[in-house]
Amino acid sequence: MAGSSNFDFTLFYKVPIGPDLTWFSSRSWDVFLSAYNASERVLKIFDAATAARKCWLICPEYGFEANELPEGERFIGESAEESELISTFYSQLNVDLSRCSLCIDLTGFIRPHLLFLLRWLYASGVKRFEALYTEPGHYKAKEKTQFSKGGIREVRQVSGFEGSHKQDTSNDLLVVGAGYDSMLIKAVAESKNHARKVQLFGLPSLRADMYQENLIRAQQAEDALGETERYFAPAHDPFVTANVIQTIVKDFQRTTNLTNLYLSPLATKAQVLGFALYYFGADQTREQSIVYPITSRYERETSRGVSRIWSYTVDFEAIRTFAGNAPVAPLRPGL
Repeated sequence: MAGSSNFDFTLFYKVPIGPDLTWFSSRSWDVFLSAYNASERVLKIFDAATAARKCWLICPEYGFEANELPEGERFIGESAEESELISTFYSQLNVDLSRCSLCIDLTGFIRPHLLFLLRWLYASGVKRFEALYTEPGHYKAKEKTQFSKGGIREVRQVSGFEGSHKQDTSNDLLVVGAGYDSMLIKAVAESKNHARKVQLFGLPSLRADMYQENLIRAQQAEDALGETERYFAPAHDPFVTANVIQTIVKDFQRTTNLTNLYLSPLATKAQVLGFALYYFGADQTREQSIVYPITSRYERETSRGVSRIWSYTVDFEAIRTFAGNAPVAPLRPGL
């Protein structure tokens, strides 16, 4: 059962793909999903993919006007709230994804939208699917690159990853996937100012200079974070990320009776997938949730070029079997 032992997520299959995109000529799916933005690493992959249905999800946070949108099948989200956007998208897609070969490009998604999509697929009985993540050649402004725009409206639990937490907060733990966006790190740290804090950094990083850039940005949130411990997982690897989170929690529990666990994935979309996989495989009786600082706008283009592409085979059925088929918390009524 989950909770008594660790699931080894690194048993899942992953493969690096060269930037010349020739790999796609030998692959096809029933459904290919991607979230549209203006980055070359999102547009090129969508063009190269072969599927019976290829669909863009248009996230309102990117602020595209109607005349800027791509051709082809697309869903234009009117609500930025992740459960409303994804459930409406799924109903309009009108296909049983549990019976399809499915590929999702993680790269362009807003993180709460991606998390709820994963939650929806898990709850819908999808057994396995393929996920892609494309590394950038570089971020266009290096350590000064901005991802979120405007002020933070709130820090809240992500829909589908809500937990009922103890009133006792004496031994709370906050695990932050530390990305470039110091504003987001600071906000989530301040929202859980009583918790012991751990930062999970991407190392190896996507490019040789990105780890140093990441540290520079994360240090701007030092006042809010206070004294923290650092752990590391490859920025491109969701499966090692999930394993490292298991290690973080077990290390904490060796010396402390954990009261509440908060997870906040603010780094690469590959690591966001890792946080979700950990959550699905974790002991569902634990007081835990995924929290995220919500902003109204995101930059539509933050990178230049296409570097490595990663393909991940995500096996939900294996996680369900490990967890004893214990369901995660039910989706909100009406969704």
